[in-house]
Amino acid sequence: MQPRLALLLVTLSLLLPPCAAADAPVVPRLIPQPAHMLQRPGSFTVPAHARVQAGDDPRLRQVGRQFQAMLGDVFPITLEAANPATARADIAFVLDASCRWPLPDAYAIDIDGNGVRVRAGSDKGLYYGAVTLAQLLTSGAAGQGGVVLPALDIEDQPRFGWRGLMLDSARHFQSVDEIKHLLDAMAQLKLDTFHWHLTDDQGWRLPVPGWPKLVTVGGCRIPAGDAGIDTASGKPVPYCGYYTEAQIRDVVAYAAERHIDVVPEVDIPGHATAAIAAYPQLGVSGQPIAVSNEWGVNTQLFNADETTMRFLDDVLGQVVKLFPGTFVHIGGDEAVKDQWVASPKMQARIRALGVKNEAGLQAWMVARLEKTLAAHGKRLIGWDEILEGRLPAAATVMSWRGRGGAVNAARQGHDVVMSPSGELYLDYLQTHSPEESPGRPAVISLQQVYAFEPVPAELDAGQARHILGVQANVWTEHMRNFARVQHAVFPRIAALAEVAWSPPGARDYQSFLQRLPAMLPRWQAQGMAVAQTPFQPHASLQTGSTGQAELTLHQPLGYAVHYTLDGSTPAGTSPRYFTTLALPLPATVKAQAFFDGRPLGAVFEQHYTAASLLTRSDEQLAMCTGQLMLRLEDDGPRSGPRAVYNVDIFNPCWRWDAAPLAGIGSVEVRAGRIPYFFQLAHDEPYRTFKPATTAHGELELHAGCDGPLLARLPLPAQPDADGFLTLRTPLQNAPDKADLCLWFSGDTRPAMWVLDRVTLLPK
Repeated sequence: MQPRLALLLVTLSLLLPPCAAADAPVVPRLIPQPAHMLQRPGSFTVPAHARVQAGDDPRLRQVGRQFQAMLGDVFPITLEAANPATARADIAFVLDASCRWPLPDAYAIDIDGNGVRVRAGSDKGLYYGAVTLAQLLTSGAAGQGGVVLPALDIEDQPRFGWRGLMLDSARHFQSVDEIKHLLDAMAQLKLDTFHWHLTDDQGWRLPVPGWPKLVTVGGCRIPAGDAGIDTASGKPVPYCGYYTEAQIRDVVAYAAERHIDVVPEVDIPGHATAAIAAYPQLGVSGQPIAVSNEWGVNTQLFNADETTMRFLDDVLGQVVKLFPGTFVHIGGDEAVKDQWVASPKMQARIRALGVKNEAGLQAWMVARLEKTLAAHGKRLIGWDEILEGRLPAAATVMSWRGRGGAVNAARQGHDVVMSPSGELYLDYLQTHSPEESPGRPAVISLQQVYAFEPVPAELDAGQARHILGVQANVWTEHMRNFARVQHAVFPRIAALAEVAWSPPGARDYQSFLQRLPAMLPRWQAQGMAVAQTPFQPHASLQTGSTGQAELTLHQPLGYAVHYTLDGSTPAGTSPRYFTTLALPLPATVKAQAFFDGRPLGAVFEQHYTAASLLTRSDEQLAMCTGQLMLRLEDDGPRSGPRAVYNVDIFNPCWRWDAAPLAGIGSVEVRAGRIPYFFQLAHDEPYRTFKPATTAHGELELHAGCDGPLLARLPLPAQPDADGFLTLRTPLQNAPDKADLCLWFSGDTRPAMWVLDRVTLLPK
């Protein structure tokens, strides 16, 4: 599945201003930005049926075929095998041994009036040259005679050797074709490491000979709530999936063709519930348990018995057989030691091994596994918790809890991959839009990803050499389909690519925003479902003078916004938004982002009335304290669209700031009910429950979260048949304006009430 850009030259008119001449040289819109690029006088027109010189070397022919596939059928090229010294070609690919190339990834492109020459010392470098040339050819619209390229000298190489993306296939499962789709997009941006998270509490996706239940039992779970029940029969419906050996080899080979290394991860000793459910003797208690259907930090651990270590040797033996790359990831994160502390058997094991404590026991396991991997010529890598015990010298650390782990590891002489959760966890929301998919509590914007500097300032030059590279992670607790994976990844993957490849001096966020729109038709041609929320205008509405509202529009990436108030679709000639709009009500607003006079993203459309000013959805409300806000999906229906709620799972309380309560007699609240499906380990005490005075708790409304009670209404045991509950209650002694706080009292676990919307009802 090579990238197919068949739609590209049709849609590339979106990238040019309306007055641009089709036969003018294109403006290079490249991501990642090359290390060195010099534009010279002159140009070369690459004709629609270009002749490409790829020589007789099979590596050259392979790159030539891949280049053909990158461009697709709308820009057909002809491969020629003649000697480039004796035959004229529009484009020539050359393996150049006469040059001392600094890295296998390095390449050069020379464009002058005689043609295009792509040079490198390896097939990997030549492939990256082809990727850059494909982007050049799709940086603008083609004229009748082809694409006019400016005369350029490009000398390019990556800043880092590890340019990675992690995909969690344990929490939710992706098909092989979907993974290949993602690999195509990675290759298009010169990312070269695919970290594949294959085991966790919620699923085991890797077959291991001699341990069949790992996939037949550990590969299945019963989803929480309605998602795990067949409505017709009332019977449980498991969620299952694993990859066969043939499928894994297929993914590895497909990645290798695109010069991407696959790094498998098997999580040890924590995140082990699925394996223990399959074989209880691997756990601490030895008792049967189920594969987890809850998110968060589970307390189940592998035991450290010799039989379990032999099991782990079997697992790693399978891993090294299926994955030919250098690195194997053994997890090591979030291994809550409570079970080991409470187990006489594990305490005896600690004494017998002569280690200091539970952290020492994990360190002993890591060292044992490192020896197993080293015997197979592999290098161990783990999350930064592996630094909590004595770490083998050859071990590599993946720093996710900020920069501290990276600094500590590099100073100890360990190699490091930077992957901090606060900048590079792509399951965090992209924007504050109510259209965002379910996800983690915070926002990590495109600009935050782009601004990340992988080398901590605390390191000296020698220590900094231990920073192998950078990686973004896609944890899939809230991504039950591949469309959500794509929403999380795109467009932030483009920012990641530039951070990983381009030298600091070549990086500029405003320049990046000028080049980013060129990626949209490229991704569209690949069939990628790019997130619309970063490109779409967002709106907030406030009550204005009588009969009016004040509308504020915001474009997350700073692109120009044009709008209409007459119901028509915005155009580049429509009024441009600059400041708050005073809208007579009712009003219909349509707004869209534009770049160079052409539309970006989806149209924002909303109809406002006087009544709509009195309703707020949960997305439009603040959290009362914001301790751990998640954007959570309803548990039903089992398939198809579901409601999504913003909720603070530690303190489920919502706040309507400065709610207009003058003349309001009552409030209507629509609530949903979802499973409380979280394992919080040592964070569980932070979950607060307002005390209830009735059997099933109450809905309470207050003027200020610590202010006087305005209304209280008892809750039923269950919602209505549709999964929702609508409550109406009068207000008592309400002020004209107040921060209206709403919460549901009582400990309702294993379920919880969540707010869908609140409406103020006039007297």
